[in-house]
Amino acid sequence: MRTTRLTLQVALPATALLCFCLLPNLAMAADLDGGSLSALWGIPFIGLLLSIALGPLLFEHFWHQHFGKIALVWAVLFLAPFALAFGIYGAAAGAVHALLAEYIPFIALLTALYVVAGGICVRGNLHGTPALNTGLLALGTLLASVMGTTGASMLLIRPLIRANDNRKHAVHIVVFFIFLVANAGGALTPLGDPPLFLGFLKGVDFFWTMQHIFPETAFICVALLAIFYFLDRHYYHNKEEERLPVLDPTPDSRIRFEGKFNFILLLVVIALVLMSGFWKPGIEFSIMGTPVALQNLLRDVALLLVILVSLWRTPAAARQGNDFTWGPILEVAKLFAGIFVTIIPVIAMLRAGEAGAFGFIVRAVSGPDGQPINAMYFWVTGILSSFLDNAPTYLVFFNTASGDAKTLMTTLSSTLAAISAGAVFMGANSYIGNAPNMMVKAIAQDRGIKMPSFFGYMLWSLAILMPLFIVMTFLFFI
Repeated sequence: MRTTRLTLQVALPATALLCFCLLPNLAMAADLDGGSLSALWGIPFIGLLLSIALGPLLFEHFWHQHFGKIALVWAVLFLAPFALAFGIYGAAAGAVHALLAEYIPFIALLTALYVVAGGICVRGNLHGTPALNTGLLALGTLLASVMGTTGASMLLIRPLIRANDNRKHAVHIVVFFIFLVANAGGALTPLGDPPLFLGFLKGVDFFWTMQHIFPETAFICVALLAIFYFLDRHYYHNKEEERLPVLDPTPDSRIRFEGKFNFILLLVVIALVLMSGFWKPGIEFSIMGTPVALQNLLRDVALLLVILVSLWRTPAAARQGNDFTWGPILEVAKLFAGIFVTIIPVIAMLRAGEAGAFGFIVRAVSGPDGQPINAMYFWVTGILSSFLDNAPTYLVFFNTASGDAKTLMTTLSSTLAAISAGAVFMGANSYIGNAPNMMVKAIAQDRGIKMPSFFGYMLWSLAILMPLFIVMTFLFFI
């Protein structure tokens, strides 16, 4: 089909340019010659990661008051020398590309799912037994591929915490919720997890992941649910201090829903994503060299309308019942803005392949004959997804393997399966591996649960997830 392009020449004043440059940016890395970059360009990114890891441990109160400013400082420490080295216009064009081609689709879908799911209030309370908790985790795991890991997490984390608010040992419940609902459960559709959505935007069929990584998803989810049940059963039955010596603050009562109109809006979100993937009118607008397809523009505008309709039509009592605030998604937005800015040179160096400063990583995923090593794609994609955020990491190895969706879905289908599984499943390895991780952590802390530190959470993931990933490697990727 012939594509119609309309070009708009946009002049940006200095203040607008600064705003654009501070937005999350993946696309600039695509035009940057990573082969010419020194590894020193990665210092701001590493500094931000260390700040996220150590800030809550060393200066907790200051961190929670100023984490956005800290992320901004690291972003500026990268952007200022970057603009000097590569020019202001190039930085502006790259920022516009990131805004229009990557950031708006990403944040529009994430916010729509957050707002819509946050408008569905589950009233009533059930008693948090091991069987009930396992059932709620299983339900959330199933819903994650339908309404996204963000939507399923926002819908169920509060009812799960409320069901267990008379138990002293509840940290493990939230940790396994992050493993399952905020990550592994979203592996079957592009709606489920951000990296798969980006793959969908690149041309991967909507149902491809369901067809090709269902066995891997079933393995990890069933194994985690079984481990959780026996661990929760241990705490529930064997700890004398498990039940607090006070009345349950939320006695058991029948379950009912408020804000049910938002279920319709969830269907609208699903329909919009499907529309953008299947309807290709061939009309594009070019803004500073960035093509914006008509179907994507309509999808993102419609998602904004969905957000506004949800805020308008949802009864105030429903959002109050959920203790809905903008805090969790603002925290994610601020920290990931810094991550996506400072990650620009890291992504560029990875894209440069063996010519880049991180060429040893690229060499690790290919054999001497140049053929992909699926087990290495699974592990390298997964480990980097634990710290670089799984969405940009997925794109890096999507392009490293081929970059062509048709080739990856057919000839290299096992490689794309390894990349997809690594990005989705290992996004649970740290708080910054996937956006919902930090949302769930923030909500749990607001409800009085003392969540593990950055490294404390990683001890959980190393002990529980890593052995399962090793088994999965031998079962599916060798």
